[in-house]
Amino acid sequence: MRLFVTGGAGFIGSNFVRWVLHTHPDVRVTNYDKLTYAGNPANLKDVADDPRYRFVRGDIADGDLLRRELPGHDAVVNFAAESHVDRSISGAQPFLTTNVVAAGTLFDAARDAEVPQFLHISTDEVYGSIAPGRSAREDDPLLPNSPYSASKAGADLLARASAVTHGYPITITRTSNTFGPYHYPEKVIPLFITNLLEGRPVPLYGDGTNVRDWLYVLDNVRAQWLVLTEGEPGAIYNVGAGNEMSNLDLAHRILDRMGAGDDMITYVADRPGHDLRYSVDTTRITGLGWAPRYPFDEALDRTIDWYRAHDRWWRPLKADAFASRTA
Repeated sequence: MRLFVTGGAGFIGSNFVRWVLHTHPDVRVTNYDKLTYAGNPANLKDVADDPRYRFVRGDIADGDLLRRELPGHDAVVNFAAESHVDRSISGAQPFLTTNVVAAGTLFDAARDAEVPQFLHISTDEVYGSIAPGRSAREDDPLLPNSPYSASKAGADLLARASAVTHGYPITITRTSNTFGPYHYPEKVIPLFITNLLEGRPVPLYGDGTNVRDWLYVLDNVRAQWLVLTEGEPGAIYNVGAGNEMSNLDLAHRILDRMGAGDDMITYVADRPGHDLRYSVDTTRITGLGWAPRYPFDEALDRTIDWYRAHDRWWRPLKADAFASRTA
């Protein structure tokens, strides 16, 4: 199988590329990445010389380049996206350009190149805030509340239109908050860990009651592979680990593991339109045989250990400009 992975130098994309190369010796990967601020060639330094791996620097908005590079591949896996909610609130245009317009360019180019499979990675945030006691199902209405989630919902609808209008089914996964190695340190878990390693406090939005479901990145990439290889073309699959907790609970778990107390929490003004809770029903993907393998506490320990051991990776990426942000 020849995979065309977009955004493969980012967080989840690089973990996916590495996992596929390590576990499937018959797979070849083209990593197509624009290398924005969150795309880092160092994320895949350990596989850069693998003869089954090829890197192409390119933008998914560049239809001409895509049409030259896509032929001959068996599947596209699209991780390319602008994904930081705070940045989308500050300015929505890059999110609309990449997550909607450029995604549509990629959909069209893959169809024109007759790539037989397409997996598009989306987010649980497209469902909006979920009331206590229920979880969003794949056929629930999309009710995004941030420019980021609205842009991802737009791409999901373009994917649906691709199947209805052109007969080109695009499979979608909507994943919960993911964490683990190589996570850019503006996002909440790596931000908290690296702040504490630097002796800085951790910034917490509002009163910390917002609830998220946390999914370890290696469980996430296993889910993507399963949906790609065994999922129904054109279907939507929610991916979540059932590790729901408040942001305050998350902060306490990190503080406890790193020997810090509550005095290291700094409460900051809440994010505009901050969704209270995300939760997805995972019946459909568990029906394919998927289940998370890493308990949350074990995965968090692994993540903290990784950042302790890889300060040469994260210190150059981190700047005071985002030391007070959360994800």
